[in-house]
Parts: sequence; C-alpha cells; structure tokens
Amino acid sequence: MSAVGVAFDNRGPAPATLVQARAAAEAGARTLWMATHLFAREPATIAALALAQTRDCRVALMAVSPYAVHPVYAAMMAATLDELAPGRVVLCLGLGVPRDLADAGLETARPVRTLREACETARALLAGERVPYRGEVFSLSGRPLATGARRVPVFLAASGPQTLALAGAVADGVLISAATSVEFVRWALARVDEGARDRALQRAGLVYAAVDDPGAAASLRRTLGLILRSEHHRTNLELAGSRLDQPALTRAVADEDWAAVEALISDDVLYRHTATGTAADVRTRVSEYRAAGLDEVVLAGLVNPDDTRRTLGAILIPAAEEAP
Repeated sequence: MSAVGVAFDNRGPAPATLVQARAAAEAGARTLWMATHLFAREPATIAALALAQTRDCRVALMAVSPYAVHPVYAAMMAATLDELAPGRVVLCLGLGVPRDLADAGLETARPVRTLREACETARALLAGERVPYRGEVFSLSGRPLATGARRVPVFLAASGPQTLALAGAVADGVLISAATSVEFVRWALARVDEGARDRALQRAGLVYAAVDDPGAAASLRRTLGLILRSEHHRTNLELAGSRLDQPALTRAVADEDWAAVEALISDDVLYRHTATGTAADVRTRVSEYRAAGLDEVVLAGLVNPDDTRRTLGAILIPAAEEAP
C-alpha cells in the first residue's frame, strides 16, 4: 500500500501547526510536508520542532523556491535538519507562488533552467560533491557543505509538461500540485516517465481531503476556486471532464464574491478534484489517486488535529484491518 502524508500551509500559528503535526504522526502519516510560502511562518524552524517531537515520520520542506532561497542555503537547511534526524528529511524545490514572489519584488526569469540548476546544485551539495558547477543561473566553486554528504532526497514540485519531465530527469522525486484530478495525476506521471527514461524516483501528490465535514467542504470550494481559475489548469479540467466557467470564476474572485465562487464549484467539480465525503468516499477516492501512480498521497486542507486524525483513520485503519 502506498503511503499517506499530510501537508501544512504554515499560515496559521506555529504552536497549532506543531500540535496538528504530532497528531498526524501519531495517526500514521509517513511525511509531514511543511510549506514554504513567503510572508507565512518560516518552515525550517517548524520542521525542526516537528522532527524533535516525532519518532519515525519524515518532514519535507515544500516547495522551496530558488528565486527566494539560494540552493546552497536550501541544501544547508535540509542537511542540518538531517544531521538532527538522519534519514527523515526531504527537500522539495519548486518555482513558488507567482503572487508571493511578485509581492516580494522577485523576478522569475527562465523558470525551467532555474529549477533544473537549483536541483542539480542542491543534489550535488547533499551528495558531498566537491566538483565545481558552472550553470547559466547558479555556480558553485566546489566547496562542500560543513555537514558532509547527507542522504536527503530532492523532490521537484511540478505541474506543467516541462517541469514534470524535468523532475523525471534530475530529481529524486516529484510532488504533483493540489486540486488536480486523478486523470491529471495519471497524465502528469506519464510526463515524468518521459523525462525519467527508466530512472527510479518517488511520486507524491497533494490531494485536498475532508471526511464528514460540510464546513470543510464549503471551504474547499473557495480554495478550488482560487486555484482552478488559472489558465494552466485547463488541461487538468479537461482531462477530468470538469465543466467550469473559468472566466466567470476569475471575475468572481476579483470581485471577492465568495458566494459566487462557491456556487461555481459544483458538487461534480468538488468530487473530481478532491477526496471528500464519507469515510468510505474518501478511502475510495484516495485509492483512485494511488492507482493513478502515486507512492504517497499527501492530504491537504486538514484544519485541526481532530480533522487530521479522523481523515487519516478513515484511510489507514481499514487498510490495516484488511492486511493479512
């Protein structure tokens, strides 16, 4: 059976995140994915405390943007965490949220080249390599990390054809974006395979989830509205067979007409792009995401410890009971 992880957006108070992280670990989460959003809580600090209060699960820094954090510093963060908790750290790189980067005055030129070189330099540093690296965006003199080589896998967060193929070619793993349908995950992993050319790598995907919680489902409608209005989700919508008026959704978000946003996200769209409903519904939907090729389904949108325990229990406890 593939693993289940839990994602944290680090927008809420850090103490509450740590309580929820412990609940997730105790309920069986394999990986705690700590988001790296500009202007939110700083994730490495929370990751260190989460590692200290748990015993077995991994913690991932997700998804560190090379536009905001130099890959040397990203590798330093991951290596230091791994020195504290060997074998339990993942570094996930990604381009970052465009609006956050713009609000910080950061330019985002040459995204695929930048992400490729960030991944290559981070992997070289974590492997303890001393060979100089001369890229078009980043360069290294051959100076190693003080920690020496650390076994930290480097993932790429990806959703477009070029970044998906890039993950297959250069990364240890890929993380598929949230709000994607089962059909899109299958399509995305095929693009990863094209880049991988038989290279083995780990495959994780973010999936919004809610069990028996009408309030959480309503909140997810707004979240989906914010995400699915983007033009780059057209392939995601088309592959899922989702009917969604993206121009109307864009206008509603711009007007902050949240009632209209929630109305535009129909029950069918909610079903096709999340795992929500009864415990059995969520379990079935997660199984479908696994069948699409994910090694780890990363549950997103869980709001508190009780919600986290309930959702993980719906997925993991029945599977454990069915195991021989």
